Amino acid sequence: MNFKKTLVAVAAIATFSSAALAEKLSVAATPVPHAEILEFVKPKLAEQGVELDVKVFTDYVQPNVQVDQKRMDANFFQHQPYLDEFNDGRGTNLVSVVGVHVEPFGAYSSRIDSLEALEDGATVAIPNDPTNGGRALLLLQKAGLITLKDGSKITATPRDIADNPKDLEFKELEAATLPRILNQVDLALINTNYALEAGLNPTEDALVIEGAESPYVNILVAHESRANDEAIQKLAKVLTTDDVKAFIKKQYEGAVVPAF
Repeated sequence: MNFKKTLVAVAAIATFSSAALAEKLSVAATPVPHAEILEFVKPKLAEQGVELDVKVFTDYVQPNVQVDQKRMDANFFQHQPYLDEFNDGRGTNLVSVVGVHVEPFGAYSSRIDSLEALEDGATVAIPNDPTNGGRALLLLQKAGLITLKDGSKITATPRDIADNPKDLEFKELEAATLPRILNQVDLALINTNYALEAGLNPTEDALVIEGAESPYVNILVAHESRANDEAIQKLAKVLTTDDVKAFIKKQYEGAVVPAF
């Protein structure tokens, strides 16, 4: 028997067996920056025997529904306040596995170039889900445009506004639609992932933006029964490496901030 051919055959069998035994891990994510970060770590995870399958979603509901129904193994798109509200409202049992980054929330306009130029009676669009809507109002309060009855309530709605000196009119809309209606309102409070998708640069285009101290850390999420699965834990560790930190800093230039 040809010795070299035997070695080649053995190597081929070993490679095939390794590929065949690779564990698949499906993760639901919104496009930017979540899916991009996951695509960055995919090769590193493959080295550990995990084949990462990233499924892109453009809303904030289905990724959690898919994981709750165990159609997907995990998701990466949300912060803890949103997850808490979702679990409370839906009776789901989803848990945070690890915190990865912060996307400072900002206010944008195609009509004015500063908050000082916002006229009385202006129309302001905010997300219609409780946590992101509350986050928007807290940012407007920080900017001095409104005052809330409870200045720290993270699920505040326009009904919780105690003082509105400019008599601003609030429209509550689905978060994903806000960039598309930017030219129809005077000001829109937009999640950074949707702002980036729309070609907005949060560090340059936002009229006011959260600081890096924001408590809204974006997290890897799994069903509580799956959170300690080996493949999910491998992903959690890869997402919090120095390589990922450097990628986030270089790729997003401050629009996305590492949280580890």
